[in-house]
Amino acid sequence: MTSLVTGGAGFIGSYVAEELSKAGEQVIVLDDLSGGFIENLPGKNITFIQGNIVDHHLVDRIFTDYKFDYVYHLAAYAAEGLSHFIKRYNYTNNLIGSINLINASINHNIRAFVFTSSIAVYGKNQLPMHEDLLPDPEDSYGISKLAVERELHISHDMFGLNYIIFRPHNVYGERQNIGDWYRNVIGIFMNNILLNKPMAIFGDGEQTRAFTYILDVAPVIARSVQIAEAYNQVFNVGSDVPYTLNALALEVARAMGVAPQIIYNQTRNEVKHVYASHEKVKRVFNPPPPVPLDIGLKRMADWVTAVGSRAGKKFDQIEINRNLPPAWLKD
Repeated sequence: MTSLVTGGAGFIGSYVAEELSKAGEQVIVLDDLSGGFIENLPGKNITFIQGNIVDHHLVDRIFTDYKFDYVYHLAAYAAEGLSHFIKRYNYTNNLIGSINLINASINHNIRAFVFTSSIAVYGKNQLPMHEDLLPDPEDSYGISKLAVERELHISHDMFGLNYIIFRPHNVYGERQNIGDWYRNVIGIFMNNILLNKPMAIFGDGEQTRAFTYILDVAPVIARSVQIAEAYNQVFNVGSDVPYTLNALALEVARAMGVAPQIIYNQTRNEVKHVYASHEKVKRVFNPPPPVPLDIGLKRMADWVTAVGSRAGKKFDQIEINRNLPPAWLKD
């Protein structure tokens, strides 16, 4: 089998590519390295192509050259809060780029298109969020993910393109880009600790999230095409146990072996409480018990300590400056 993994030099994508490679598949990774790193690509049977899914000529050429059986689409810029202020960038990369892949998948008779959507599609919905709820995203990132989901639904109905959609949430672990200012709170916390900076929380820190270790997500995504019951279905995938950001900060400090230092920034526009039901994915995939937060954080902390801090930088393509959180305006 030959599979395309977009965003395969990134965090979740590199683990999916590794799982496929271990299974003996030929894996083609397409990544523009805007948030990924070439060293994230371990294993054999992996061919790397540097490029952007927005380039439909490149996408079409790759599909023609490699005759893919499956597509695993993980390339995205997943900064929910920032997406309000980078609407053009968000929709170009997260929606138009996805459409290029869907078009090529239809034209080349791909067996199945595996898409990592996001729990952001739910918005402020009842808890725990489950797949039968009507999505109501609260940010531009969630809207773009939901639009791709809908395109996959209608592409299946119109052209017979099989799909499997996953909605992961708050995934953390080794290989995460801890230098990103705008996403991955655990990575931001750990990077700040390495830089002798306090952990910064927006608002009072009582917002809740369920944090998911990478090895509870990537293997499920990688083997999904082997499970007939998964086809043309949507699955939440992640941890069941929510934590406040205040509690998370204490756990991260403990994992890093330091006393917690926390500062609180002005509240930003975000959904207050987010956690999901995973009964459906458990029924179809029967995954092993998830890695507890303290164990996953210790694994990530050991990796972060070994590789060191990453230099972060401001996003340089802000399109709307109005109502930006003050913390993002600081040097």
